[in-house]
Amino acid sequence: MLVNNWEATYFDFDEGRILDIASRAKDIGAELVVLDDGWFGHRDDDTTSLGDWDADRRKLPGGIVSLSSRIHDMGLEFGLWFEPEMINMDSDLHRTHLEWMVPLNRGLTPQRNQYVLDMARPEVVDHLAIRMSRLISAAHIDYIKWDMNRNITEAYSAALDDGRQGEFFHRYIMGVYALYDRLTHEHPDVLFESCASGGGRFDLGMMYYAPQAWLSDDTDAVERALIQYATSYGYPQSTMGAHVSAVPNHETGRVTPLSTRGDVAFFGDLGYELDISTTSAQDLSEMRRQISFYVSHRDVFQRGVLTRLVSPYEGDGNLMAWQVASHDGNTVIVECLRILSRPNPPTCRIRPRGLDCEALYAVSLFDSAAKLADPGADSSSGTYYGDELMNLGILMPQAVDPASGRRDGDFTSRLVLIERCHGDAAQDSDSDSGPALESPSL
Repeated sequence: MLVNNWEATYFDFDEGRILDIASRAKDIGAELVVLDDGWFGHRDDDTTSLGDWDADRRKLPGGIVSLSSRIHDMGLEFGLWFEPEMINMDSDLHRTHLEWMVPLNRGLTPQRNQYVLDMARPEVVDHLAIRMSRLISAAHIDYIKWDMNRNITEAYSAALDDGRQGEFFHRYIMGVYALYDRLTHEHPDVLFESCASGGGRFDLGMMYYAPQAWLSDDTDAVERALIQYATSYGYPQSTMGAHVSAVPNHETGRVTPLSTRGDVAFFGDLGYELDISTTSAQDLSEMRRQISFYVSHRDVFQRGVLTRLVSPYEGDGNLMAWQVASHDGNTVIVECLRILSRPNPPTCRIRPRGLDCEALYAVSLFDSAAKLADPGADSSSGTYYGDELMNLGILMPQAVDPASGRRDGDFTSRLVLIERCHGDAAQDSDSDSGPALESPSL
């Protein structure tokens, strides 16, 4: 469970600011702090220093080793961003090894002010493996975010004859795999996350080395729900880096509740990517509740059986829902997201699947911003049989309910925890509560 500084600071940080973020991360229950782009060379923007993997001593006087040690001393793990396949013109590596850049003397098309290293050359792979491995060992790095922020254009390797240039792309990716292979064998306890301008390179070959991937730089909760829903057709939740970011969202400008952002990010590898050093006490308290709930149910979220309940790609697309279940079926967590609030909408029931018809289940609503709801007029808690839940379903509330004073508005999320009752609890519920004639309401 990580906190990443990128959307909090971009390139504008120093050691003190990162340590402040780390201290807040520890306080809310995070396990890992990741230092993103901007820590090396003299990189104050994206025009410089890619390829120079030495710490910028203006920002980090003690270097990465000192910063990592101080974060480890807080009881946190430490992660670091690299973009090993890339190079800037303004870099010592370019000045020393111009011939390592793609292409050489064949016209240049920059993207994001950067160019590509020729990974088809074994000496490039050797150079990167030595530099990265040395720093991973010295700083005891626990996690690497491996980025790749541009396409390859003018594909040409000066190391290949003209008649063999058709081999370039194959040899390039084999060089990438070779670098991954060396680093993962030398550092088997390091978690590698692949990233390529978000999810631009999300293939099974990469997953062999980097079992976690950053799906998209679009961290808006509504967009991410769609992205994660679609990604689930090919990849399990444990592969999906999913972060709670700031609002207004830096990509869409949309403002979504913190509870909704958390609920969506639960169904992947939860992280936070916003400036928690300036976050309000109320929001920090909500994050603390989110992290505690996620950690308690992490195995279900990441490795549980996923079932899609309501597709956002059908009907008007305003509602989507899914669930994850433990492999023994004793715990089910249902998520329902309504994008826009509409006046006098039709009744909506979400029906979980895969429950034991004759078993009793305790149902509760997780609301990170408040409390577990009460089985009264706003009932979303109670004990119900599996067949009741699967057939009657769970009633989604009106966004605006004058009777209860509820005014949810747009981008409303509901997270429902369903846990099988065992032993005395099941017998007590069976004898005391009688049959539930109403379906649970959220």
